[in-house]
Amino acid sequence: MIEGVTITPLQIISIQVGDVMHGMKNDDVGFSGFGEAYFSLINSGAIKGWKRHREMVCNFIVPSGKIKVVVFDDKIGHFDEFILSPQSYYRLTIPPNLWVAFQGIDEAASLLLNIASIRHDPTEVDNKKLDTIRYNWRIIK
Repeated sequence: MIEGVTITPLQIISIQVGDVMHGMKNDDVGFSGFGEAYFSLINSGAIKGWKRHREMVCNFIVPSGKIKVVVFDDKIGHFDEFILSPQSYYRLTIPPNLWVAFQGIDEAASLLLNIASIRHDPTEVDNKKLDTIRYNWRIIK
């Protein structure tokens, strides 16, 4: 796994009226401050990315649907793939200076939560068109 990327299993508390899904506590591994939390909706088969934050630590959680997250370290030319969903419920922490893209792989739209260490700042993020980083975006079910 790429250095600095971590997986933290999360707890789902099942109760009769609806599950409670933990996200992050301020003493969790991966917590590096709080800037903002936002949701990103992604349609089935759609791909968002490539994006590289120079300062932000991202903490991705998928409470609904199924998303493939790909992290690319361009310094060593290595990709890591992660499947996030309620059935495989964990938080993916991604440090700065790594390229990230993700794909909706459920039949319906999926929801990704990012608990970001800093507020969004368009001057601290780099974007690339999807085809500029060579990766095989095969559909995984």
